Amino acid sequence: MPYTRVTLKAFGGPENLALETVEDLPEPAAGEVRVRVLVTSAAFTDVMIRKGMYPDVKDKPPFTLGYDMVGIVDATGPDSARFKPGDRVADVTTIGAYAEYLCLPEDRLTPVPDAVSDVDALGMILSAVTPYQMLTRVAKMQAGQSLLIHGAGGAVGTSMLQLARDAGITAFGTDVAAKHDLIRSLGATPIDADAPEAAVIEVTDGGVDAVFDPLGGESLSRSLHALKPGGLLVAFGFQNEVLGRGGSIPMDFVKLTLWDWLPNGHATAFYSIGAMRRKHPEWFREDLATLFGMLAAGRIKPVVAEVLSMTEVRRAHQRVEAGDVAGKLVLRVSTS
Repeated sequence: MPYTRVTLKAFGGPENLALETVEDLPEPAAGEVRVRVLVTSAAFTDVMIRKGMYPDVKDKPPFTLGYDMVGIVDATGPDSARFKPGDRVADVTTIGAYAEYLCLPEDRLTPVPDAVSDVDALGMILSAVTPYQMLTRVAKMQAGQSLLIHGAGGAVGTSMLQLARDAGITAFGTDVAAKHDLIRSLGATPIDADAPEAAVIEVTDGGVDAVFDPLGGESLSRSLHALKPGGLLVAFGFQNEVLGRGGSIPMDFVKLTLWDWLPNGHATAFYSIGAMRRKHPEWFREDLATLFGMLAAGRIKPVVAEVLSMTEVRRAHQRVEAGDVAGKLVLRVSTS
């Protein structure tokens, strides 16, 4: 039976993404299940992988992108007993989810509650596990503290603001003016995306307990100076370098390490959902299940910018790279 997937033909721009038909479905090996993908996303992480700039992906084109997915188990391999056909599951795949079918180890998958929609469930995977783990596993923030996140109007940012509000943490977020109303609606104070250090410190009334920075490059210095004494800077991306706005991924790591060593009263960390999952695989399953529970209880609701067909994958990547997406951009792969 033929199926469709998106193949990255070469590292570079969205024009290198191409729909192709594969003649035969993949067959699950021992301990695997075959999943019919319902939804995946176009995220900035996918842009980094598309450009060959994501440290955790060593594959060379051609291969299929797709960092997260929600799907339905379609077939089980030998010795696979955890799921049965028809079960709805979620996973961080890193690559591979821009396809109607893929095979995955069953022990990686998290069941999706019946009361949760496909699109909302997708919003909990990469976009909510990332801020949840940064808040709880890395920064260990408590009610009454304060935080600043850059790119607050994006998928990760909007989830972070909701999690902060739920936890009683005062939140500030930088982004373009068009997203300021969205940031306010999530209980946070917006700050201009290019606000200088002095303006950030003024708006935050002297600084915050933690800053979460997906930008890298020159933004890291601004983030460090926005901290209160004893504060923590958590870097989790390199958007500036990926978009050609300066910065260097190796130098960003050097700066973070150096600043963490210096007796400057601040601490630094780098967060990667992939690295965290490799080190603590049980945390990912626990945290995603917790977020599904919060979603079902109405405590968090993903901000979805648009749901596009997988055939519009190039336009989706163009929009993500342009930075005009408010919330999460979803790709519908197949229907339930």
